[in-house]
Amino acid sequence: MTGTPGAATTGDGEAPERSPPCSPNYDLTGKVMLLGDSGVGKTCFLIQFKDGAFLSGTFIATVGIDFRNKVVTVDGARVKLQIWDTAGQERFRSVTHAYYRDAQALLLLYDITNKSSFDNIRCSEQSQLHPPWTILHKDPGESPSRKLHMHPGQAATQEDRAWLTEIHEYAQRDVVIMLLGNKADVSSERVIRSEDGETLAREYGVPFMETSAKTGMNVELAFLAIAKELKYRAGRQPDEPSFQIRDYVESQKKRPSCCSFV
Repeated sequence: MTGTPGAATTGDGEAPERSPPCSPNYDLTGKVMLLGDSGVGKTCFLIQFKDGAFLSGTFIATVGIDFRNKVVTVDGARVKLQIWDTAGQERFRSVTHAYYRDAQALLLLYDITNKSSFDNIRCSEQSQLHPPWTILHKDPGESPSRKLHMHPGQAATQEDRAWLTEIHEYAQRDVVIMLLGNKADVSSERVIRSEDGETLAREYGVPFMETSAKTGMNVELAFLAIAKELKYRAGRQPDEPSFQIRDYVESQKKRPSCCSFV
């Protein structure tokens, strides 16, 4: 009897037709990291998106890093988002640095009731006066992603260990960045105005919105916008109009949820 050793055969000696391998139930995968100080609500934000629930009660800080998966359908494509929830405490920073390089998108959160969580987004006061970042204008046809670069001779110091500094040092050059002011439901304790978040986002050329992990306000929209951007990058055609994530976010704010989740 001839044939491949170990291969099953039919009665007439011919190998049976092999069934095609099972295809994944998604079209592409995107890796997203949640960044920000401890206590800004990153884990609650993720649980709200993944399970539609709010973690109330005693606050338990994330140790190291954790992740969840969820598939979102955008423009007929099923995008699997691998979402990494990182610890905000300084002692875990060296652990999370290793994950920056693989991330395609970063959701950078601050707490609107906590000024230091907002101040820690950017560089020190001295760096604010002489910002080490340069916004690179996109070439014709290039995706409108944020690109951060240091001016020559302006290396980040230990005192400048803000989140944007770390993003520059460890993340991909074309990573998608979105700024989110979380805990918008606690308006009575607000110390950071919405206008302050918008100003900072404009300065660094990133989309911005306020969110609430408790009520779900703009949580799905944040992930949908990221998924649409990643889908656009993965399958953009030469004659396809450019997808502007900031314009999309602005047009969708305060609208009912428009994406489907499975």
